[in-house]
Amino acid sequence: MALQIKELTTIDDMVAQISTIRFLYPNISLEKYKSFLSEMLPHNYIQIAVFEDDICLGLTGCWSATKLWTGKYLEIDNFVVNPEYRSKGIGKMLTDYIDKKATELNCSSIVLDAFTGNFGAHRFYYNQGYAPRGFHFVKILDEKKLTV
Repeated sequence: MALQIKELTTIDDMVAQISTIRFLYPNISLEKYKSFLSEMLPHNYIQIAVFEDDICLGLTGCWSATKLWTGKYLEIDNFVVNPEYRSKGIGKMLTDYIDKKATELNCSSIVLDAFTGNFGAHRFYYNQGYAPRGFHFVKILDEKKLTV
C-alpha cells in the first residue's frame, strides 16, 4: 500500500472527499457540507488526508487558535478513517502528521473532542498520547440543526 498525505485547503478539495466524511456523518448533504466549510475555512480550518492513489482512506480537519489557558493550540476535528482501512496505521499517520504540524505552528498543545460513547476513539487517542483534561459541556439549542 503506497500511501500519501495531502493537506486539503480549498472547499473544492474537501468536497471531493465527502464520501469519506460521510463515514462520520452519513446524512450530511453536499449543500450543508459546503456551507459549513465556507464558514470554517476563514478560521484556519484545513483537512489532512491519507490517499492510496486517488482514494481517500482517512482524513481529519484541524485548525489553530489561541486560548488563555494554553496559548496557541491545534484542534483536531472530524477525524475519520474508512472502516475498511481501520487498524492499518492510517489514523497513526494522521496523528503523526498533526503532531508535526502543531510543532511547526509553535503550538503548546493539541486538543480534540470525542463523543462520550465512542470507546474505540478513546482507546485510539489514549494510545497516541492524548488524555482527558476536562469536560466539554454542550447545551443543545436546536436538535434539528445538528449533523449527528
